[in-house]
Amino acid sequence: MSRSRPEPVQVIKQRRDAALHALVDHVPYIRFMGIEFDRRGDELTGVMPFDEKLIGNPLLPALHGGATAAFLEVTSIITLSWAMLWDEMESGELAVETFEAGDLPRLPKTIDFTVDYLRSGLPRDAYARAVVTRSGRRYASVRAEAWQDNRARPFAQATGHFLMPRRDG
Repeated sequence: MSRSRPEPVQVIKQRRDAALHALVDHVPYIRFMGIEFDRRGDELTGVMPFDEKLIGNPLLPALHGGATAAFLEVTSIITLSWAMLWDEMESGELAVETFEAGDLPRLPKTIDFTVDYLRSGLPRDAYARAVVTRSGRRYASVRAEAWQDNRARPFAQATGHFLMPRRDG
């Protein structure tokens, strides 16, 4: 009985990073907003670097509520998609090369998304994490929160419900 050697950790990291990069770069709005994702294992943190175009009230100045909501929604959708694809990607069923060639899975569609604005977002980088609270074949629920300097002091939080894409095959 021959045992195959495990993949080198660097190969695994490169495959995961390439898959995430392809998933995020596929959406022009994410690029427009400048949103990036920091990956540690299967956990993602959304990063929205500060840009003047994100300011809604120049007198304070404060981040625009729409930019904040979009950031939380994008983080929720990418986190949900990443969770959905993780097992297939890790098992090798889903090849990263298909992602890079533009054959990407469909993203979940927003059913509803509610944002609670807890305080003004300041003119600096923002971070967000989402947690999938329920994920079924047709429907998923996600909670997300955004913070800036101190994760214990979020400036916004959200709850969303999503229609999951059909998984044919």
